[in-house]
Amino acid sequence: MTNYLDFEKPLAEIEGKAEELRALARTSEGMDVEDEAGALDRKAAELLRDLYKTLTPWRKCQVARHPERPHCRDYIEALFSEYTPLAGDRAFGEDEAVMGGLARLNDRPVMVIGHEKGNDTKSRLTRNFGMARPEGYRKAVRLMEMADRFGLPVITLVDTPGAYPGKGAEERGQSEAIARATETCLGIGVPLVSVIIGEGGSGGAVAFASANRVAMLEHSVYSVISPEGCASILWKDSEKMREAAEALRLTAQDLIKLGVADRIIDEPLGGAHRDPGAAIKAVGKTIHAMLSELSKKDRKALINDRRQKFLDLGKKGLAA
Repeated sequence: MTNYLDFEKPLAEIEGKAEELRALARTSEGMDVEDEAGALDRKAAELLRDLYKTLTPWRKCQVARHPERPHCRDYIEALFSEYTPLAGDRAFGEDEAVMGGLARLNDRPVMVIGHEKGNDTKSRLTRNFGMARPEGYRKAVRLMEMADRFGLPVITLVDTPGAYPGKGAEERGQSEAIARATETCLGIGVPLVSVIIGEGGSGGAVAFASANRVAMLEHSVYSVISPEGCASILWKDSEKMREAAEALRLTAQDLIKLGVADRIIDEPLGGAHRDPGAAIKAVGKTIHAMLSELSKKDRKALINDRRQKFLDLGKKGLAA
């Protein structure tokens, strides 16, 4: 069963009618509804194109959060071979919100790390909805340092509303862990590429995405705070999230102009959740291209490249 977003309700009605007709035909021998159902399919396809032609920033947030959107685990299973998960931060414990381990991409050994939200109630609770605790970021630091020692490129897949703000997480040094992960991203001497596959929320995302190259899926978002959180602070009203989303400039299209993102990865019509296989394949091709671009740089050049990228952030937008 398809999960429709609020703005997709007219589409849900048309596609629902087409399915009802076909279901009726299956139970009524000799009944031919294919012409009528086909007309509804064409109308639905046209409406889908219109809806996704000019998505507002808030609607892009909704698409980025779609529960059926492919998550980190889906990308790892589809794109990487010989994936060997590595667990624990060697200090406190394991954080299921962060996946990571050794793998091969097109037979090239790499380290892959990402946020995992889960895909049903049980796994979402286990994964804490992709909100990492300090031990998750310390695990990421451990894996990045291991990759640096063995000369392995690091690939990060970002999909988090933000780092977990709970009492225990704060007691165990959440802000320090995020800062240390960001510092490690900036300091390792191997290629580091990042893809925002859904939400890139606050420091919880920056800790994985301080990379040589950052790609964003077409309908992903990346910002310092969620639109709801921003609206609550600025207007004391979380219902003003639409205005906040506009002001935050959090879409891939905005961030490519500011130099925060380097590439936009096209999604299937209707979002990555409508054709996960095509979306995952496109991400794989982009990761391969970004790694190829960086493969000829030595350790010093990679670190300087990353440093300069972040010194230049926003200059494009200011010049415009």
